[in-house]
Amino acid sequence: MEHQTDLILTLAGGLSAAMVLGFITQKLRLSPLVGYLLAGILVGPYSPGFEADAATAAQCAEIGVILLMFGVGLHFHLKDLLAVGAIALSGAAVQISAATLASMVLLHYFFGFSLMSGAIFGMAISVASTVVLTRVLTDNHQLHTHTGHVALGWLVVEDIFTILLLVLLPAVLSPGGEFWSALGLTLLKLAGLTAFTLIVGQKLIPLFLGYVARTGTRDLFTLAVIALALGIAVGAAYVFDASMALGAFLAGMVVGQSEFSARAAAEALPLRDAFAVLFFVSVGMLFDPVALLTDWPLMLVTLFVIMVVKPLGALAMTTLFRKPLRLSLAVSAALSQIGEFSFILAGMGITLGIFDARVNNAIIPAAMISITLNPMIFRKLESVARWIEAKSKNGAPAESALVETADDGKPHIVVIGYGPVGRSCCSILRESGITPVVVEMNIDTVRKERGKGLPIIHGDAAQAEVLREAGLERAEALLLTTPSIPASDVAAIASAVNPDVRILVHTSFVGDARKLRQQGVTAVFSGEREVALGMSEYLLRYLGSPEAFVQTELERVRLKLD
Repeated sequence: MEHQTDLILTLAGGLSAAMVLGFITQKLRLSPLVGYLLAGILVGPYSPGFEADAATAAQCAEIGVILLMFGVGLHFHLKDLLAVGAIALSGAAVQISAATLASMVLLHYFFGFSLMSGAIFGMAISVASTVVLTRVLTDNHQLHTHTGHVALGWLVVEDIFTILLLVLLPAVLSPGGEFWSALGLTLLKLAGLTAFTLIVGQKLIPLFLGYVARTGTRDLFTLAVIALALGIAVGAAYVFDASMALGAFLAGMVVGQSEFSARAAAEALPLRDAFAVLFFVSVGMLFDPVALLTDWPLMLVTLFVIMVVKPLGALAMTTLFRKPLRLSLAVSAALSQIGEFSFILAGMGITLGIFDARVNNAIIPAAMISITLNPMIFRKLESVARWIEAKSKNGAPAESALVETADDGKPHIVVIGYGPVGRSCCSILRESGITPVVVEMNIDTVRKERGKGLPIIHGDAAQAEVLREAGLERAEALLLTTPSIPASDVAAIASAVNPDVRILVHTSFVGDARKLRQQGVTAVFSGEREVALGMSEYLLRYLGSPEAFVQTELERVRLKLD
């Protein structure tokens, strides 16, 4: 029996090529996204040598989009979406209208397209890529700022618009199509998906994850998170006729409001990043360089609408809402690209006979160029905004990059573990006016202490995402209070997240203490050492030894055990 190896070959070839070319482009001080796109061209059907399976790569890319939007939803609460609802709704409407009108005029007068064809084309290229937007915001530490919230809210509106367009186009263009009934049914399904996820899911999802977390099995929790993200995404597509990305985003928002937010993000992160890379590889595989020889004028017009008309529309709306210059430029730059939904809409247009296949030959290279230039333009405009603000007396202050927290001038301390030692340390810190943030794996403990108002996070302290959620990047000290957690791993990760943090570790054995000090841990307190000191001190005082002799002997034992 012959084995089917399309998936294995696609993953091996695509990821290997992406790793090599991503590394090269990084060394050339370009975005790794450029390398991933080039990798797609290299393993695609239009290049000699190894050819990956395009359909398999596209499905892997869809998984990447689902996991990415789930991760975005984890940090994007409903209140954040409602806070930017007005600018996201009106801004997306204006931007889509500007791209559509510009495309109608340019394509009708220069390429002979009908006004309907130009309108559909413009709508297709008005939608930004989820993967590119979140990647650019993340790389520039703006995903969880107000800028990131505006851009993501904008993207959610575009996503809903795309869903409506995908449903309504066949109803409008097919003979006997019922436009209003199709529109009403689609809006009803979208409302049902949102209500089910945010209301029913608000009760069931944390309950389900709580049962899994109590097993204490890490791989089961990871499977539960992945199953939730993929399951709700698939349900959104097949039950509610919504996009998988929107379903995953809503599922992430529900989990993000529970005590499992940090742990879920950390568990899904590695798989998410690997599959997100395959999205760019799959885009590169669609590109046929030979097509540029004949369709380059249409490609240039497409690129003009994407990188000039769309950003200007976004800039006009953010300025109208009196947003700071830095936010306006950042949102405009982040949205000046296209991706997955543009290809889907263009493909539907070809299937329905609205335009011919040369549209793909224009959209795909335009998408690749906009994706390649987008990170560079974003960083450049950020620098321009800072320069303008520096020259202006009334320049707006920079946004905080990650979690917005009050700076009361007191040290920020992260305590790992809430057993007897952790509780004692936290009690002493609170008596000193310092409120520590606790990281704890036991979900029952987390729920109990959170109910008392203690800042406590559920997650594995050996994962950088969890430590960042606890605020380690701005912490002065990290206290590892339980020897059951691998101190060496936590210390290495903590030092990478915050090289200046003081790390205090509780370990069982003296031998471990020596090794940890060699790794750069600030202070180690071993059970063997402290028991020996405590017993020796008690015995010497019982025997009536002079205080000076007691202290000398204790110091000698300390030096010997160290």
